[in-house]
Amino acid sequence: MRASRIAGTLAHRLSVLLFVVFALFPLFWLLKVSLTPNDLMYSEGVRLWPSRVSLEHFRFVLQNSNFPLFFRNSLIVSLSTAAIVTVIAALGGYAFSRFRFRGKLVVTGLLLVTQMFPLVMLIAPIFRMLTTLGLTNSLTGLVVVYTAFNVPFAIFLMQSFFDAIPRDLEEAAEIDGASRFRAFREIIVPLTLPGMAATLGFVFTAAWSELLFALMLVSKADASTFPVGLLSFVSKFGVDFGQMMAAGVLALIPAVLFFLLIQRFLVAGLTAGAVKG
Repeated sequence: MRASRIAGTLAHRLSVLLFVVFALFPLFWLLKVSLTPNDLMYSEGVRLWPSRVSLEHFRFVLQNSNFPLFFRNSLIVSLSTAAIVTVIAALGGYAFSRFRFRGKLVVTGLLLVTQMFPLVMLIAPIFRMLTTLGLTNSLTGLVVVYTAFNVPFAIFLMQSFFDAIPRDLEEAAEIDGASRFRAFREIIVPLTLPGMAATLGFVFTAAWSELLFALMLVSKADASTFPVGLLSFVSKFGVDFGQMMAAGVLALIPAVLFFLLIQRFLVAGLTAGAVKG
């Protein structure tokens, strides 16, 4: 029995280790290519690590390309979208969780329907609408589109967190003289911070990595985001993999820092409801 348990434990840990290596290997290869000098990119063949490393690709990306501009644009769009969507989702999720109103099922169905359409099919009408409003080739237009597409899912996500909070807490606060808004602000919001962090992280990631709308709705370099900016390293004569990978490594930094900042709330939000009692 003991030998069987030890074998099972070793097999479990080995499988976890293999999965971690499999998941992290693309990131390792991204870093490896970004540090490989141009003269060794193809001459050394396939190696786990180059015989010599260089920061020349990073210097070029930071000093001789528009990547800092793309980087700034992505930060503005992603943070703005995440903040706006989280606020709307918190209010909407609370309304769906706590109130009964006429047409609630219809509104819920419409929110679900918005998630069923292929994005490619919506490009033309969205482009026409934004052109009429003068929001093409602008960061504001991207924020509006990203907000519209992320709000439905975020509302349902936040509703699940509000549903897990007993109504008795609000009723007790109202008995003590607090208004519903004050009870929401001082009691419910602190309890749903993990859910808001999870929503914030999800929306930030979705906006940070989105390519289709950013490519189709923006044609000017001064309003392009990081995913579109990566295409600037692709020319009709070839692909500069070193510079592209260096830009990719730099683009990981804000996402990693963002998740480190909200990690405490994010873990609690993702595991909420996993254990009962």
